[in-house]
Amino acid sequence: MARPLAERLRPNDFDGFVGQEHLVGEGAVLRRMIDGGRILSFILWGPPGTGKTTIAKIIANRLKRPFYTLNAVSSGVKEVREVIEKSKSSPLFSNGGAILFIDEIHRFNKSQQDSLLSAVETGVVTLIGATTENPSFEVIRPLLSRCQLYVLKSLEKADLLRLLQHAITTDEELKKRNVQLVETDALLRYSGGDARKLLNILELVVEAAACSPVVVTDERVVECLQQNPAAYDKGGEMHYDIISAFIKSIRGSDPDAALYWLARMIEGGEDPAFIARRLIISAAEDIGLANPNALLLANAAFDAVMKIGWPEGRIPLAEATVYLATSPKSNSAYMGVNSAIETVQQTGNLPVPLHLRNAPTKLMKELGYAKDYKYSHNYQGNFVKQQFLPDGCDFSFWIPQDNAAEQKTKAWMHQCWGDDKPFSK
Repeated sequence: MARPLAERLRPNDFDGFVGQEHLVGEGAVLRRMIDGGRILSFILWGPPGTGKTTIAKIIANRLKRPFYTLNAVSSGVKEVREVIEKSKSSPLFSNGGAILFIDEIHRFNKSQQDSLLSAVETGVVTLIGATTENPSFEVIRPLLSRCQLYVLKSLEKADLLRLLQHAITTDEELKKRNVQLVETDALLRYSGGDARKLLNILELVVEAAACSPVVVTDERVVECLQQNPAAYDKGGEMHYDIISAFIKSIRGSDPDAALYWLARMIEGGEDPAFIARRLIISAAEDIGLANPNALLLANAAFDAVMKIGWPEGRIPLAEATVYLATSPKSNSAYMGVNSAIETVQQTGNLPVPLHLRNAPTKLMKELGYAKDYKYSHNYQGNFVKQQFLPDGCDFSFWIPQDNAAEQKTKAWMHQCWGDDKPFSK
C-alpha cells in the first residue's frame, strides 16, 4: 500500500522544507543551531501541519544521535523513563545524549512532565516538544523554563502554492495522473494554512477522479469534501484567538469587525451559548455603567438564543453584538471591583463597624451591634451621611469615567456626599 502523499513528500533536509523561514531559513536561529551540530531543548508551538514533526525528523537525520519519538496520547511516565535509561547507557551519551521528540506534549499531565525535568536539566536527553496549544497554559513552568520556545506560523498562500506545484511535479503517483491545477482557491481555503491537510485534500481529489488527466477546480474540491471550510477546533488555539478578536472588536467600537468574528464563529460551528455568555461578560466589563442597558440586552440575547435555537439565534446575537460595539464604553465597575479585591487581599478581614452589624439577639444589641445606624429612607432624599467602610479606612475604588451616564451619576454623588468622597469631587 502506498504511503499517504503528505508522508511521501516529507523532506529529509531544510532545502526541501516549505515555510517557517524565520526559524529554519538560511541564517535563522534554529537553522544555525542545527548546522552547528548542537541543540538545546526546545518546544515547537504552532497550528497543525506547519512542520513541527518534520523539523524534528530533519534534526534526527542531521545530528546522527539516538532519536526517540513518543506521542503524549499513547505514552506515559514508564515510556519516558525507558528512554532516559536507554540514553544513559548509550555509547554516544558523551556526545550530547539522545534526542527525545514528544508530539502533543500538551497532553502530558503534570507528573508525566515532572519525569522529564532532571533528564532535561542534566543533558541526559535533549527534548523537542511539539504542541498546538499555548505552552504557557499546558506546559509546567519548570519544564518550560528549561526549554527554548519557537513559534511556527500557518503557511502562507505562496508556501501552499509552492507545495502544490512540488507535489504534482515530483511525486511519482501524481505524475502518473497528470494533475492540472486549474483553480486553487478552494484547496487553499479548506487547508487553512495546514500543509498536511492541503496534501490530503489534493490526494483525495486525485483518487476520486475516474480518469486522467485530473483537472482540479474549486467546484471539484467542494464536491469531494462536502464539509465546512470554516470549522475549527472549539477546544484549540483558534477558538480562543477568535473569541479574543471578537471581544476586542466590541471593546474597540468596531461593529463591522465584531460581526466578522461573530460570523467566523457561527460558520465554524461554535456553541452559540458560549458566544452569548461572552457578550454578557463584555456588556458588564467594557460597556458597564456608560450604558447599563447593554447588560440587559446581552442577557436578553442569551435567553432568546436558548429559546429559539439555531440558526435563528444568530439574529439576536448579531443585534447584541452591534449594540455593544456601538455603545459608549466604561470599565469603571470592572476596575473598581478589581481594586477592591486587591485591597482586601492586602488588608485582610477588617472588622465590620458596630453600627453596620446585624443585631438579631438581645446580647448583640447590648454589645452595641446596630447602635446609631441611620436608616437612609428616614431622611430627605433617602440619603444621610454616615460611615460605611471599616474604622479608620478611607478607601476609594470607583472612579467615574467621562461618559454622559457616569457624569450624571457623579453629579448625584456630589449632591449626596459633597467633597467627602473622591468620586464625587
